Amino acid sequence: MARSEELVFLPLGGVGEIGMNLGLYGYGRPGRWSWLMVDCGVSFAAEEHLPGIDLIFPDIGFIEEERGALEGIVITHAHEDHFGALPDLWPRLRAPVYATPFTAGLLSAKIDEEPGASPVPVEVVPLGGRFKAGPFDVELISVTHSIPEPNAVVIRTPAGTVLHTADWKIDADPVIGQPFDPAPFIALGREGCRAIVCDSTNVLRPGRSPGEGDVRKGLAEAIAEAPHRVAVTAFASNVARIRSVAEAAAAAGRSVVVVGRAMRRVIAVSREQGLLEGLPAFLGEDMYRTLPRDKVVLLCTGSQGEPRAALTRIAAGNHPTVSLASGDRVIYSARSIPGNEREIGTVVNALTRAGIEIVTDDTHLVHVSGHPRREELQDMYGWVRPEVAVPVHGEARHLVAHAKLAREMKVPEVVTAYNGDMVRLAPGPAEIVDEVPAGRLYKDGRITEREDSDTVRDRRRLSFSGFVGVGLAIDERGEAVGDPDIELIGVPEFDAMGVPFVELVYDAVEQTLRGLPRARRRDPDALAESMRRAVRNAVNAGWGKKPVCHVFVMTV
Repeated sequence: MARSEELVFLPLGGVGEIGMNLGLYGYGRPGRWSWLMVDCGVSFAAEEHLPGIDLIFPDIGFIEEERGALEGIVITHAHEDHFGALPDLWPRLRAPVYATPFTAGLLSAKIDEEPGASPVPVEVVPLGGRFKAGPFDVELISVTHSIPEPNAVVIRTPAGTVLHTADWKIDADPVIGQPFDPAPFIALGREGCRAIVCDSTNVLRPGRSPGEGDVRKGLAEAIAEAPHRVAVTAFASNVARIRSVAEAAAAAGRSVVVVGRAMRRVIAVSREQGLLEGLPAFLGEDMYRTLPRDKVVLLCTGSQGEPRAALTRIAAGNHPTVSLASGDRVIYSARSIPGNEREIGTVVNALTRAGIEIVTDDTHLVHVSGHPRREELQDMYGWVRPEVAVPVHGEARHLVAHAKLAREMKVPEVVTAYNGDMVRLAPGPAEIVDEVPAGRLYKDGRITEREDSDTVRDRRRLSFSGFVGVGLAIDERGEAVGDPDIELIGVPEFDAMGVPFVELVYDAVEQTLRGLPRARRRDPDALAESMRRAVRNAVNAGWGKKPVCHVFVMTV
């Protein structure tokens, strides 16, 4: 290896935040790297209160410009924060995509349900598979997490080897898939590992995470004890949880009714992959009302309070086929993602007011995290013995705590980086050597826009201060032809003195017309701008807020 060739890590998402994971590994001469992308995830707009925005993507402008050098995209697993942006962003990159069978199947099913989405060709890699992508020798190591087929990624280059753990935990009884096996990580430590890029989500939590097998027992008890209907909400992608709910329902003599499109999609893919063999058939929503109240378990989407999800609609009483009543039980087999607390609270409070019992992991073992706690992280560092640690997948407080843990584990070099920081891993000391733009893209319907777009800015302003529209016709002398048309949206009807705002706007238009010289009145653009300022000031004087104001002047 020539000394001038180097190995770098560049996160564009998921470092300094939880969600929206996208990491780039570069190998080659500075400025002439070949690139490997690991994951391409989303965040959810509710977390940032963006009106009308559906999803948030990492800004891939940097790698889009470098797409000719992008050798491949490796998807570690099928959680939305790791693969959810791929259908929208892949057409900008068109690099080979590598994924294991379940992830590939769920990606295909997801794309099939999105109108107008372009197909994403995927090279399916077997569990534990190894392949070449340009100068990168890539090996997948099966781990345990809260979804089938999660993978850590070993990336070998002439400059050194990196372990990208992605999401993982140590689970001896994952319900679906094989137990966590430390042997590949021990072997990697013996081989020599230059750097570990590792999950930080639960670094603040001491001890070890309970396993899915423990949750299976907790769910069985919570369902068996319920006197009436039971609804269980969980992440749709947690197939082990789906299996545990189905087994508990069968043991209690209950049928499972599936409610929610995402849940149905995951179940269909899981059936195809053989992950739900031996379970009774699940029922559709149309069968719900035919079942006795003590013979049903609802399996629902909506654990994060998503506005259109099944449990949210059930709690609001506007689901077309499913309802719950006082004495029924809802089990939250999930924990809130940071930022979703308010939405979840709204759903929980609506259910509670209706007399429905809420069961969470505060009182019953009905959920466990899919991420490693401190002792599990210590195990990983002990097995791999990396020369460099780069904490990822966490907010600043997680990254800093993880860096401290790595130093306690005697890792020689620890780099705390954030989105956009380019970290040189080798040769020489590991350090941040450059910074690239790492913003956000917003999915707005079928359109993707930058976070600094006028559309997003105006949408925020509209949500805060409303809209006033004025339409006016003038003749060639600059005189009004008829009364102005006035439209107020999101503006109070009356001011504090009881005067209608429409009258205040009308008066502002009239006063502007009377006060302007005739020459200026004959200029439609100048007249519109003068009226816009006058109307906005009039509303602000009566309300204390400046609405978005548009004035349209037409000459007749």
